[in-house]
Amino acid sequence: QVQFVESGGGLVQSGGSLRLSCVASESTFSISGIGWYRQAPGKQRELVASSSRGGRTTYKNSVEARFTISRDNAKNTVYLQMNELKFEDTAVYYCNVVSIMNLFYWGQGTQVTVSS
Repeated sequence: QVQFVESGGGLVQSGGSLRLSCVASESTFSISGIGWYRQAPGKQRELVASSSRGGRTTYKNSVEARFTISRDNAKNTVYLQMNELKFEDTAVYYCNVVSIMNLFYWGQGTQVTVSS
């Protein structure tokens, strides 16, 4: 079964940047919709950004203009560029990928910690 491996998380100071990546374990996988979620301690998982197969993007209000979701279909990779990071962005971030067969997959999660 295809898996999605995330990378790019870490510790960064407030105002800094990180780029998260999420790559499919199979090169033949075809990505349709994509999304990035996050879950902070004691809170529910929430949608941060999404992009449809047609390229329509949506963002959580608090990250719009700071985060950018994108994909590289040739590399079967999705990205989340995060700029101007804030303490409240601290969470475990998960990629969510929808295949062209409308099957949903989750990455294993990557920790993002922003120091104030």
